[in-house]
Amino acid sequence: MEHALAWLGGLSLAAWSILTLGRARFWYADQRLEGGEAPPIPWPAVAAVVPARDEADVVESALTSLLDQDYPGAFRIVLVDDESRDGTGEIATRLAARHPRGARLVVLRSAPRPAAWVGKVWALACGVARAERELPDAAYWLFADADVQHSPGNLRRLVAKACADRLDLVSLMVRLSDARGWERLLVPAFVYFFQKLYPFRAVNDARRRVAGAAGGCALVRREALERAGGVEVLRGEIIDDCALARAIKRGGPIWLGLTCSERSLRPYGGLRGVWRMVARSAFTQLRHSNALLAGTLLGLVLLYGAPPLLALGYPLHGHALAALLGAAAWLVLALSFGPTLALYERPAWWGFLLPVAGLLYAGMTLDSARRHRRGEGASWKGRSGAGSPAAAGRADGPAPSG
Repeated sequence: MEHALAWLGGLSLAAWSILTLGRARFWYADQRLEGGEAPPIPWPAVAAVVPARDEADVVESALTSLLDQDYPGAFRIVLVDDESRDGTGEIATRLAARHPRGARLVVLRSAPRPAAWVGKVWALACGVARAERELPDAAYWLFADADVQHSPGNLRRLVAKACADRLDLVSLMVRLSDARGWERLLVPAFVYFFQKLYPFRAVNDARRRVAGAAGGCALVRREALERAGGVEVLRGEIIDDCALARAIKRGGPIWLGLTCSERSLRPYGGLRGVWRMVARSAFTQLRHSNALLAGTLLGLVLLYGAPPLLALGYPLHGHALAALLGAAAWLVLALSFGPTLALYERPAWWGFLLPVAGLLYAGMTLDSARRHRRGEGASWKGRSGAGSPAAAGRADGPAPSG
């Protein structure tokens, strides 16, 4: 028993050592859009495409932040009302009529969705088709979620970065809402897990195949998207943003970073909301594989369950070496969480709570598989996704894996 516990502690510490030292320093949280690049001359034309489904409570703030962009070049915005039932399109239309720069904004009702298409991706396709008519010389598409608020200089910084570094895709993981209860721990943990799954330094290295993006804010070079096959190549993708990154990176370099100036306006609603967000697509991330599910759950237990159990359980098991190894692994994981906690203005000692988040995410992942087996798939906002027997629906991003 003593040897088994010591081996468990040693394996967990070894795993954390490999992750922190060998996975492209994912935990540094240092890939930021600084905005110091030389401006392109002239500034290229950009068209933003914003798919929106039942976003009445946030869409006006999000669109206003886009209308207020201080971008020097030609800029248009296409809001695609994706079968909303709460007046989202009407709110956007009224905003276009009264805002001083309202001529930048076009409101489009999405066409009937083909069965093979995921809802959000179909809305993007409709928006791109309209944007091509509104701004025929657009060199870039800005794909933005309808619940993201942008700082006035965001588009300028994105375009300057893309032009200076000759990038085909520049994407920002915006600051997610984290004001309520469990969100204060689980949202920073989500961002941490996302960085572990898609190490930003590796994504930004053109020599490596790792590709990831955050769909809330992604600037895509028009030629690069056309070369990849257009939005149509994403038609059945539930995790469309990372599928877009993979398609684009096959033909050219991409960049993914963190930001605090662009933020999500939509709260998750505590533990239940975060659970629903992750559970709707986690099993899709695992390609609906039971073997990958089992491996992921075992990995999460090893990484997040074993260290505190071995350290805190010393009075019960009495094995000093196992407790010491568990405590060391716990310390490493807590320290690695530190930069992401700082991004979300949380105290460093919260790093020791990461095992709680990790085990909760294990439960969400297991629940995602259960939902899939029950035929619920990636249900979101009243529609079911391509992973279910029902028609394809909307899903807004990848679920993190430990």
